[in-house]
Amino acid sequence: MSSVYSINKGINRPIMFRGLKAQYIGYLAGGLVALIVLFAILYISGVNTYACLLIIFGSGTGLITVVSRLSHKYGRFGLMKRQAKRSLPDYLWSGSRKVFRLLRKEDTL
Repeated sequence: MSSVYSINKGINRPIMFRGLKAQYIGYLAGGLVALIVLFAILYISGVNTYACLLIIFGSGTGLITVVSRLSHKYGRFGLMKRQAKRSLPDYLWSGSRKVFRLLRKEDTL
């Protein structure tokens, strides 16, 4: 059976695939590749096949759930904005107020 999936290719609109927006498609793909590698490592190391499948399906379900929630909660740029906000300092130290006074004088010019 062949399935037809539509990908939004509108101008200035984010790529969307089954409800996932922009970079979340890449996060999901990377996570699935990591799960395939984890399955191979577990299988080669001699872990029971059913235990491997249980671990991989459980982790895959969790991965899909987390990525889709992030996509719906933060949207196209929200997660990047959240990470940028974390890198901002809580406060700035200044030895003098001279910098702020000069800013005020330049605004009046």
